[in-house]
Amino acid sequence: MRICVIGAGYVGLVSGACFSEFGFTVSCVDKDKDKIALLLEGEVPIYEPGLDAMLRRNQEAGRLTFTDNLPATVEASAIVIIAVGTPTGEHDGAADMTYVEAAASEIAKSLKGFTVIITKSTVPVGSGRRLKKLIEEVNPQADFEIVSNPEFLREGSAIEDFMQPDRIVIGMQNRRAEHHMRELYKPLSHRDTPILFTDIESSELTKYAANSFLAMKVTFINQIADLCEVLGANAHDVAKGIGLDDRIGQRFLKPGPGIGGSCFPKDTQALTAIARQAGKPISIIDTVVAANNARKQSMAARIIEIMGNDVKGKRIGILGVSFKPDTDDMREAASLDIIPLLQKAGADIQAYDPVAMTEAALLLPDVEWLNDAYAVAQETDAMVILTEWNEFKALDLTKIAEAMNQPLLIDLRSVYALDEIAGTPFIYHSIGRPTVLPQKLEVVSA
Repeated sequence: MRICVIGAGYVGLVSGACFSEFGFTVSCVDKDKDKIALLLEGEVPIYEPGLDAMLRRNQEAGRLTFTDNLPATVEASAIVIIAVGTPTGEHDGAADMTYVEAAASEIAKSLKGFTVIITKSTVPVGSGRRLKKLIEEVNPQADFEIVSNPEFLREGSAIEDFMQPDRIVIGMQNRRAEHHMRELYKPLSHRDTPILFTDIESSELTKYAANSFLAMKVTFINQIADLCEVLGANAHDVAKGIGLDDRIGQRFLKPGPGIGGSCFPKDTQALTAIARQAGKPISIIDTVVAANNARKQSMAARIIEIMGNDVKGKRIGILGVSFKPDTDDMREAASLDIIPLLQKAGADIQAYDPVAMTEAALLLPDVEWLNDAYAVAQETDAMVILTEWNEFKALDLTKIAEAMNQPLLIDLRSVYALDEIAGTPFIYHSIGRPTVLPQKLEVVSA
């Protein structure tokens, strides 16, 4: 089967690369001619570990191509995958279907023979049926089936998630497309990957429900961490204590500065919009959205409070600005809230991120961008860890402290264990744990 992937963004590139790795012939289509030219030259417009090598390998093997010619590519393909963006709407939080519907209209004009059209874009419940109607209106003679096949890719480990998924969810209106879908995922069925065949509406809702549940879990442990600080408990021990219950699990139970990225904030807002429109609001997810928005701002207030409630004229070093490690994605990153609030309070900011500085510089003006953590530490009044990149876990803390005006480390990702930090010169603040004061080499309540 020849596969056409429409959208050479994050989901489209990872999906196209992985399907070509399975041995299929894949063409990725995008209207952005500059992006296509970049890909044809072997350059990758996003940072994702292992993606550049996989793209290059399959391009050289002739299994993966890039083009802006949608009609010819759709006409030659048995499977067409829609992987364009569904950004949050400006007014109601619902997913914006403009790009998906535009892609469907273009697909409709070029269909030849029976074609399976897959939506990997995260779309509101009912979109599959609406897209089917749209395509039939544009091309009444079209022979096709719509399939919902949501992606569950984590940025930074997307290839592993695609090649070794927890599950594959496939929503169909009838069984006509089942053979194509089983062939598409046959390499994974040999690994006993669970495949759930269901109706389109259930498949579409599964994606929103999954991401909203995980966002709820993160929000829960963040609020437990705030409680721990007041009560003198250790949030990380609490998280481990509840996570060892296999009904709960330990993943997504690490306190931090708030939820970021392209999925959780967008999908929680979209689910609340879907629920309101259906007359069945989900108040618990409404609370998650509100709590996460407030948390990022509260982190700036926390930093200011730790620094004596006055940061005017003080220099603060920031380590990590992407929303998570192993990605250059700045969407909904905590740094986009925290840094401007610190600047508004009068602080001077110097920062370093291993891969996201080019993108971040466009979004965060008046930040001095430096080449490594040690350069950032020079003559700072505090160092703040916003992203838990691996290289920040092995810093020479004594060297960092010596470069600073005062040895104050505010770790919003809890990169260091308390006993690991106790022997260093730092006054160390983290989330949901006691503060370490090196003068007495002891742990005291936050």
